[in-house]
Amino acid sequence: MKVLLIDDHAIVRSGLRRLLTAEPHWQIAEAATGHEALVQIQADQPDLVVLDLNLPGLGGFELLRRILREHPPTRILVLSMHVQASFAARAIQAGACGYMSKNAAPAELLKALRVVAEGGRYIEVEIAQAVALQTATASDPANRLSERDLEIVRLLGAGHSLTEIAAALGLGYKTVANTCTQIKAKLGVSRTADLIRLGTAAGDAEPLP
Repeated sequence: MKVLLIDDHAIVRSGLRRLLTAEPHWQIAEAATGHEALVQIQADQPDLVVLDLNLPGLGGFELLRRILREHPPTRILVLSMHVQASFAARAIQAGACGYMSKNAAPAELLKALRVVAEGGRYIEVEIAQAVALQTATASDPANRLSERDLEIVRLLGAGHSLTEIAAALGLGYKTVANTCTQIKAKLGVSRTADLIRLGTAAGDAEPLP
């Protein structure tokens, strides 16, 4: 079993490595950024990816989409600082097989990794309960946004220009500009400044490389 740990914090990757010593036959590789991860995945084609959502430059949701587009058999477990049900729901909708917060007990995280590695699905127990009860927020306009929409809003909130966002996501400038127009329509706002404000409120955006 080939496993790739994607997190920009070395101490988190180190902790995951120690946890995975319980699985002696698993081969562990690491990546600190989305771009490093794509290179590793192309070279090694891991079976299981442990993915942080808050990565510098290429964000976790966009990376999740790219991994599954380029290597559909890859099983992905998201390990994030976000405990909100909305993040878990979006990750699963985007194709992740599991979602755990960094607050989870090591024993439950190891259980989740084993379940996902064996072909199952796993969401941290407390978060899964919140996801099940999320119908009350179904009318939230933000739920209309795709993962790419969310990534663009995140990068706008970090202060990046449309040109920088287009380069980071591998898109044309016009595509990003048109997507921003569509996002405004979905959210019922008229100004790019409103998107920047929403992206800033979302937080945790890192500088582009």
